[in-house]
Amino acid sequence: MKRAAAPIIILATLVVAGVLVLSNPPDVRRAGPPGGPQTIVEVIPVTAQNYQITIDSYGTVQPRTQSMLVAQVSGQIVDVKQNFRPGGFFSAGETLVTIDPRDYEADVKIAEATLMDALQTKAQEQARAEQAQTDWDRLGNPGEQASDLVLRKPQLHAAEARVSSARSGLTKAKLDLERTSVTAPFSGRVLRQLVDVGQVVNLSTQLAEVYATDYVEVRLPIRNADLAFVELPEANATQTPEVVIHSDLGGRLDWRGRIIRTEGAIDEVARQLHVVAQINNPFGADEAVERPLKIGEYVTAEVSGKQLPGAIVIPGATIYQNSYVYVVADGLLQRKNVEIAWQNGTDAIISSGLAVDDALVTTPLGQVTSGTPVSIAGERMAGTKNTSPQAERPGKGGAGQ
Repeated sequence: MKRAAAPIIILATLVVAGVLVLSNPPDVRRAGPPGGPQTIVEVIPVTAQNYQITIDSYGTVQPRTQSMLVAQVSGQIVDVKQNFRPGGFFSAGETLVTIDPRDYEADVKIAEATLMDALQTKAQEQARAEQAQTDWDRLGNPGEQASDLVLRKPQLHAAEARVSSARSGLTKAKLDLERTSVTAPFSGRVLRQLVDVGQVVNLSTQLAEVYATDYVEVRLPIRNADLAFVELPEANATQTPEVVIHSDLGGRLDWRGRIIRTEGAIDEVARQLHVVAQINNPFGADEAVERPLKIGEYVTAEVSGKQLPGAIVIPGATIYQNSYVYVVADGLLQRKNVEIAWQNGTDAIISSGLAVDDALVTTPLGQVTSGTPVSIAGERMAGTKNTSPQAERPGKGGAGQ
């Protein structure tokens, strides 16, 4: 019996020993991390350069002058020119609409007759006044002065006044006759046509809305942060900034112009200052253009700002939370706080926090602790251990590079 139980006890002992070994493996130390940095980053050297500020803005095209043509006399419209239609071009002084002139031609003849009658009356009174003076002198009244009534001076003055009134009446009649031909006050284009042939119009009836075509204007808002970086035209300005206007209506087209004036007050709604850009010959009157600008068209603009010498310009994408960047020094990643003087969609001008020849990290990192070992991409590929940014200089970054 004892001999039969012995093998069973030995087997149970071995099973228990195996379970204990599996549940408590021997203490084997893991191998340490591989030698060298684990993160590979790309860097560019920080450089100082001359940088041309370009300020982005937007606006809508507006005419330089926009007017409403109105009738200055009443009558029936007997003729309109072919170009008196929406979109039609016209020249300064060109007749656009003709009102029936016959009544006004008759008024001119009546006014001429009235003037002739007044001139005759004046001549008669002039002769009578001279005769009255002669008669008084012949009577011989020494020391006595004849009254104005005796010398017919009031009658002569009244005749002269009637002549003056008749002349004014003739001038007005001729002016009314001239106004039966409605002429263009400037070279321009018809925006809206409001009357046509056969329509009877009265004094001050609106005929058409027109605008000048010699140049157009675009009202552009300037961000408060950009005001210090552009030379705005004020009183006695000798130079005005250039501006490039872009339109994407029917394909991208560009027009060049200048900022001609700065508005005198901050816009109450946008709380921004606006400037006005002028674009000459926007409709191709003097030279061929692919497509003329349209009044009310939305456009974007690039305003030439100041040129900054020795500016430190970096890609805006390398700045995190608008406050810090990463650089590599001695193979370690370092976080540096920076002050941004100006930035646009792609570039940022740094006023402090970076120095020339700093190795700026361009690889997106997110939240990384300073002091993390890193390897520069170009050096890792070359198999070198030198982590200095001077070992390899990629091309310059930032706008205009």
